[in-house]
Amino acid sequence: MGFVTQKFGFPLLSISVRGSCPRSARIVFWAVGGETFLIKATAFMKFSVFVAPSAVRCDLSAATKDEVIAELVQALVDSGEILAKDKDDIVKAIMRREELGSTGIGRGVAVPHTKHPSVKKLVGTVGVSPTGLDFESLDGQKARLFFLLVSPPDRPGDHLRALENISRQLRDEQFCKILSQSTSAEDILQLLEEADSQQSGN
Repeated sequence: MGFVTQKFGFPLLSISVRGSCPRSARIVFWAVGGETFLIKATAFMKFSVFVAPSAVRCDLSAATKDEVIAELVQALVDSGEILAKDKDDIVKAIMRREELGSTGIGRGVAVPHTKHPSVKKLVGTVGVSPTGLDFESLDGQKARLFFLLVSPPDRPGDHLRALENISRQLRDEQFCKILSQSTSAEDILQLLEEADSQQSGN
């Protein structure tokens, strides 16, 4: 007879189902901003696959939700990951998504994301706000750590695997602490690389 183990870690609920066979299946429920995603995955998507290194920002200057989303999307424009002509529409798409429920998941973290036909692959960036800002987060705290994702509508699996990887790392208090203390893009990229390496070893 098989058994079920549950691991709760905001915002992730992971259920591993094991039976007599040597392989196990893992089902993940990822809830954020009024949406609940059901993810069946055997492998996480590494940060190196979707985070654009030249778009990472350690010193976000934005003071509001609208401004930080625009600043992060502009970082993707500057890195060549999205076209300048698509910036405003992508920002609007992310803000429409925010109207469904804030992606400020609490503990100083926000994960704004959207799907947009202008991108051909999943792209993302990471940003740190030294002072934090009001992102209408679930716990009312200011958000300091931002993971922004934009993916094509026809690649939902990539989108969800990236969200799963982000949520997995955010359950690690040491990861969040080091990320919040990063003073350069290089510091952030090194942390993401270490997270990828640890993931490969699991």
